[in-house]
Amino acid sequence: MPDGSLSLPARLYLLARDTKRLRITGTAQLHLLVRAGALTELAQRGLLVDDDGVAVPAGLDADTGDPVLDGLLELVRESRPRRWKAWVTLHARTTLDAVREQLTAEGFLRAERRRVLGVLPSVDHALERVAVVDALREEARRALEGPLPAAEVSERDAAVVALAAAAELHTLVPAKDRKGHRQRIEELTERSGAAAPALRRVMREVSAAVVMATTAASAAAASG
Repeated sequence: MPDGSLSLPARLYLLARDTKRLRITGTAQLHLLVRAGALTELAQRGLLVDDDGVAVPAGLDADTGDPVLDGLLELVRESRPRRWKAWVTLHARTTLDAVREQLTAEGFLRAERRRVLGVLPSVDHALERVAVVDALREEARRALEGPLPAAEVSERDAAVVALAAAAELHTLVPAKDRKGHRQRIEELTERSGAAAPALRRVMREVSAAVVMATTAASAAAASG
């Protein structure tokens, strides 16, 4: 993918930005998608391992050098053992906030201060590098639509598509196209955990947790 320095959670955050409307419109559950991306990258790097469905840090001193990923890794180390699906939702907005701050510091976003109703201070984050996001989206769509067989797609690119589909990220996988891509999405979910059987289980559990939380939130919004 373009700009290989971007972490998986950062890519997913940017892919949720609509580059025509210049705002987030991809999913109502962005915090869950970003957290799932961070968990997946830590698992792919071998820094979080699976112990019968529980996310376990692989070592006390290992880190990634990325403040977002390392912040989550520290949180897992300092907390009681939990299953992967629990970590998808637990304090997920802290990871979202950290990704937003990181992207702002690196110039992908621009912080704009304003006042709500002329009184309450607030900060919006405008997209600065539209071309980068468009390139990321085009690369992700090629992973989704081919022509490469799923087995030849990189594990990171496969994870981008698998998690985006799980979170119903319509800026990448519109609802009308999701059914037609179902088999490919399943293949990419398997590919994203290709390094080991345990990692494939992690990807399935993380993706399922995102689907469950997203579906529950959509149902609550519809009933409300």
